Amino acid sequence: MITSIVLIKTSVDRVPEVAEQIASLEGVSEVYSVTGPHDLIAIVRVRHHDDLAEVIPGRISKVPGVASTETHIAFRAYSSHDLEAAFAIGLDA
Repeated sequence: MITSIVLIKTSVDRVPEVAEQIASLEGVSEVYSVTGPHDLIAIVRVRHHDDLAEVIPGRISKVPGVASTETHIAFRAYSSHDLEAAFAIGLDA
């Protein structure tokens, strides 16, 4: 699975609507409204590298109100949730 973090600038008056529309797109797992120079952060998860082109410029960038995107592709994921689950194997709750 390929994970990308997409930083999105939107029309300020349409942030909630744009976020909801992006969240409903296939390939988008989460959308966060954030502070800072970007308005939204979308997490995109796809099976193949080529699928990123369909999701990001093909869908996200075409949502009305999206002004620009900046994409970061994750090399590796680190999660405390994964570690907790691994250490809990075989333990009675």
